[in-house]
Amino acid sequence: MLPGRSPAHGNAPVCVDCAGITQDYHCGTCGTETEHYRQDTCARCSLRDDLTVLLRVDESLGPETAATKLLAALCGAQRPESILTWLRKTGVRDLLERLAAGEIPLSHEALDKEPDSLRVEHMRSLLTHHKLLPGRDHYLALFERWLTSKLGDVDDAEVRRPVESFARWHHLRRIRSLSTDGKTTRGPVHSAKQEITETLKFLTWLKLTHGRTVASCVQADVDAWLADGPTTRHSIRTFFVWAVKNRTCTDITIGFRQAKTVPVLSQAQRLAMLKACLTDDVDTLSYRVAATLLLLYAQPVVKIAAMKSTDVILTPEGLRLSLGEGDPSPVPEPFVSLLTEHMASRPNMRTGSSSGSLWLFPGYRAGQHIHPNTLMERLREIGINLLGARNASLRALVTEVPAPIAAEMLGYSYQVTQKHAAATAEPWSRYATSPG
Repeated sequence: MLPGRSPAHGNAPVCVDCAGITQDYHCGTCGTETEHYRQDTCARCSLRDDLTVLLRVDESLGPETAATKLLAALCGAQRPESILTWLRKTGVRDLLERLAAGEIPLSHEALDKEPDSLRVEHMRSLLTHHKLLPGRDHYLALFERWLTSKLGDVDDAEVRRPVESFARWHHLRRIRSLSTDGKTTRGPVHSAKQEITETLKFLTWLKLTHGRTVASCVQADVDAWLADGPTTRHSIRTFFVWAVKNRTCTDITIGFRQAKTVPVLSQAQRLAMLKACLTDDVDTLSYRVAATLLLLYAQPVVKIAAMKSTDVILTPEGLRLSLGEGDPSPVPEPFVSLLTEHMASRPNMRTGSSSGSLWLFPGYRAGQHIHPNTLMERLREIGINLLGARNASLRALVTEVPAPIAAEMLGYSYQVTQKHAAATAEPWSRYATSPG
C-alpha cells in the first residue's frame, strides 16, 4: 500500500513506513497489507465471509458442490468490491442461494427458465467465464427463444406454417452455421427478426384483407403492401425469394430497395473529428480509440465492439491492426500512442474476473465485450454521424489503394469497396474486382 505522501518528492505516494504511519493496514484474516473494507478485514475476506454464510458452504462436502464452486468463482474476482456491490442489488442474493442449494441447476437451460432479466444474464456471464457453464452463442440462444415465443403467438396455422419453415430452414440454419464458424451472429439475428416480423405482418394482412395465403398470393398484393407503408416492409423480400425457390408460392418478384440518400461526411468534417479524437479529451480514452477506428479504418461499430486485443499486432515494422483477411493494416502516429495507452489501461478488467479479458473493449459483464449499442450511443453523443463517418472514411481509403485490396485489409466485400470507389470517380474504380 502507498497511503502516504512525500512532500520532499512532489507529494508522491509512499508506503506506510516511509510516511511514518502507525496504523496497521494488514488484514486480520489473511494478513495482506491492503485497505480495510470492514473493521480489520480486507474486501476479499469480507466477501468470502458473506458468501460462505449466504451459500451455506460446507467444505467437508468437497470442492465439487455448487456452493463451493460459486464461492471460488466469485471470490476470485480481481476487484472483490465489485462483487460486494453487486450483492446489494435486488434479487441477486436470492438467485445465488437457489443456485447454491441446487434449486436452479448449473445449466443454461435452467437459467433460461428464469424470468428474463439483467440479473440472470450477468450471473450467466460470470458462470460461463469461470467455466461453471459451457460457452454458448448469446445471440443465437436469444434468437431461438424469441422465435419460439414469436411463433407461439400466431394462432392462424396458414400464417404460422410458412413463416416457421422460413425461419427455421433459412435463418436459423444460417445463423447456427455462422456460430459454428466462430463468426458474429448479432447482425444476422437482428435482420432475421425483422424479416420474420414483417413477413408475419404481411401474411396476416393478406389473410384478413384478401382472404389469401402465401400459396395464392399475387404480385399485386405485394406491390400494394410495399407502396402503402414504411420502408421496413421491404424486409419481406428475403421470404419471397426463399418461397419462390421452394415453390411455396407463385413467381413473385421484389427488387432490392435503393436508399434515396447515402449519408457521407465531407473529408474536412471527418478529419476534424479525427483530430479531436487523437489530440483532444473529447471523451474517455477507450471511446476515443473506438471513434478513431471508425474514422480512420471505416470499421462498423458492431465490429469495433467485438475486436480482440490480439487484433493489435506488434511487428518489426511497427504496430498493425488485423481487420480483414488481407495483410494487417499499419497504424500511424499519433494513433499508435493512443492505442498503446488504451491497451495498457483497458476498462472493466478488474470486475468479476481475475483472468482478464481478450476483448479490446471489455464489457462490464465477465468475459463479454462492450455492447455495440452502448458504443453507438456514446459515439453519437460526442457528435459522430456513424454511417456518414464510415462512408467518408471508406471513400477516402479507396482513393489511396485499389478497391479489392482495401476490401481484404478492412474486412469488406469487393462489391462494397468497388461501389465506393466508383462513387469517388477515381481511377481505382476501374480496377479489377477480384484477384486474377
